Amino acid sequence: MAKIRWGILGTGRIAHSFARDLRFVLEGEVTAVASRHVRSAAEFAGAYGIRRAHTGAEALFSDPKVDAVYIATPHAQHLADSAAALRAGKAVLCEKPVTVSAVECHALQGVIAETGGYLMEGMWTYFLPAIQQALAWVRAGRIGRLRHVQADFGYPQLPYDPLRREYAVALGGGCLLELGVYPVALAWLFTKADPEEIQIMARHAPNGVVDDLAMLWRYPDYTANLGASFRCKLRNWAYVVGEEGYIAIPDFWRASEAIHYRLDECVEHYRDGRASLGFNYEISAVTADLQAGRRESAVMPLRTSLKFQEHMDRVAALAKSGGSP
Repeated sequence: MAKIRWGILGTGRIAHSFARDLRFVLEGEVTAVASRHVRSAAEFAGAYGIRRAHTGAEALFSDPKVDAVYIATPHAQHLADSAAALRAGKAVLCEKPVTVSAVECHALQGVIAETGGYLMEGMWTYFLPAIQQALAWVRAGRIGRLRHVQADFGYPQLPYDPLRREYAVALGGGCLLELGVYPVALAWLFTKADPEEIQIMARHAPNGVVDDLAMLWRYPDYTANLGASFRCKLRNWAYVVGEEGYIAIPDFWRASEAIHYRLDECVEHYRDGRASLGFNYEISAVTADLQAGRRESAVMPLRTSLKFQEHMDRVAALAKSGGSP
């Protein structure tokens, strides 16, 4: 079966991670890269042996040697870039968050209906073997009835600079979209439910974007305690806690291991032993979907992306109003 030929839009840090891990995917190859700046595209292409370097998204989307596009542009550009790629007939893997609001996510659903194209949000965490193992333990009843989900993700983004992508208002800056999407996604993965109530405590950077966030979500029978921060490094672990035990996931967003405890006893410890960063698992999943002619990912369908957006919209509204329900 023919390899899937990938084009990469954007040359930032995460695009480099994607390109490095594609070497672990035998069914895929990078054939083109594009950036707003010709020098950035040329340097990126040279670093990874990519034959074609384009200036601008339109040139990449019209490249007949590209089957699928990985979109690694700033958050606020995701809707426009994804829509243009779909209308050009390309399959799309868009870096998270797939859009900056539920309204935009609905708009993207319309483009998919219009084009019949394939799009998946790049929530690579969902495809990591350790996360899938933790999910299997929960589904098998290893920890009993769910009671708590705990997850945080924080790295200092200092010094503050309103022009920096992470803080820039026009680019969708703030720790909720940049980092908070990970704990939000983890909560959905293990609960598949909308919280009845959300309480938050948010702190803001000088330009108004949220740079530190603590969230408490209430469900009928369990709670989720989630956090994100640009101000400091958080522990970045996740815990899925049941009546009979719990699962600890170190560095859950890039997890390589998961540990199952019954009270204080470690009863199972899974390690994936991978040589890659972990992006290859989602790339392989998208590649398999495209080769099989599937229209959507079973692991990360757009309706799941919409749930992330709906939940983050609720948090953002609370942060804007001062945290009151």
